[in-house]
Amino acid sequence: MRRLGMSMGLGGVIMGLVTIPEIIEQGHGAPGWWSPVAALLTFGGFPILAAVSARARPAVIRAVSGLTAVSFLVALAITPLAVQPHTLDASSVWLYRMLPLGMLAAALAWRLLWSVVYLLVGSTAVACVNVYLVEQFSAMSALSGLLRASGLASLFLWCVTCARGAGARVDRESAIAGRRAAATAASTARDHERARFAALIHDAVLSTLLDASRGAEDTPAGPPPVGGPKPCPGKAAGEISVLRRQAQSTLDQLDEIRVDVREPDVLDARSAVIFLRSAVHEINPGIRFATRTWPGFDDLRMPVAVAGTLAAALGEAVRNSLRHAAIPGRPVHRTVTCTISAGSIRLVFNDDGAGFDVEQVSADRLGISVSILGRMRQLAGGAGFVESQPGEGTTVTLVWGGDGSA
Repeated sequence: MRRLGMSMGLGGVIMGLVTIPEIIEQGHGAPGWWSPVAALLTFGGFPILAAVSARARPAVIRAVSGLTAVSFLVALAITPLAVQPHTLDASSVWLYRMLPLGMLAAALAWRLLWSVVYLLVGSTAVACVNVYLVEQFSAMSALSGLLRASGLASLFLWCVTCARGAGARVDRESAIAGRRAAATAASTARDHERARFAALIHDAVLSTLLDASRGAEDTPAGPPPVGGPKPCPGKAAGEISVLRRQAQSTLDQLDEIRVDVREPDVLDARSAVIFLRSAVHEINPGIRFATRTWPGFDDLRMPVAVAGTLAAALGEAVRNSLRHAAIPGRPVHRTVTCTISAGSIRLVFNDDGAGFDVEQVSADRLGISVSILGRMRQLAGGAGFVESQPGEGTTVTLVWGGDGSA
């Protein structure tokens, strides 16, 4: 939406500058106020559209684009009231060729149905205005003007509709890819735990049972035969002691993974990092994602729902930086540092961009208060912090501790 809005805004400005000589020439036979007012209504919204498309939300871009499209129809409506019939010495009124600009704005602002309605209304309006001011009225001239106007405007409508449809498909595929990444990470975590459990069963439980069965076979069922070798009490006691220690060690290991077996939809440290890194790189693959680990990091067990919340808050921090941290004349460096320790994770997003005064952020700035800090406050064991100063960049810290204490 931003790229389309900026392209259309700049295109409208260029068309306005190119059309200035024709506007001045055709204004000689009309009231003095008509040319500037009609030009302002036709082209005035496009520089605003280009400006808001740099950083504004899509809803704002659509609103400005819709006003721009409507203002062009207003320019058409006032023209017959200001200019006398057949007083323009030209092949066509300059407004006639501006319908594609209005069509672009309408296609960006509204759904296809309303854009088609705008196409029909706009084509009819420009054809009538052109016949009223320039051409001699006839059914053929009116039909020809309508077809020429609607044909080019239809082409622009088709292009914008295809572009918006492609963008929507990219958004849907990104969301699907994110859900698939989460499911894959969860499946990987489950497979890892199953393999770990199977190895424990084979290496510890079965070997303990095998050693115990061998010990039972070697132990005589009754008293030793007369004259035969006497059993060694020390050896038997030693074997029993080893079996007890091995059995106790096996039980301890089973106790450690019991929670993981009951709750398989969790990510281990590696899967969590892959999931969070993919969430960042889906937004901007150029952002550096660094990982640090502390002793005990393998103990991290993060539920998939928690990983999704962290990824959403981190993604909003990245998007806010891309929207607002740009500094003209130099690149802005952005880095995510993921630190994993025993049962907890800390994500630090940092940029060296424009920065802002945290205390001056209004409560209705949902990107920070709701999408970042609000998400982390609602997450058990989670916390979020935003630090920034004008000209000194921004740091967003997200913390989660599996024990409920961040």
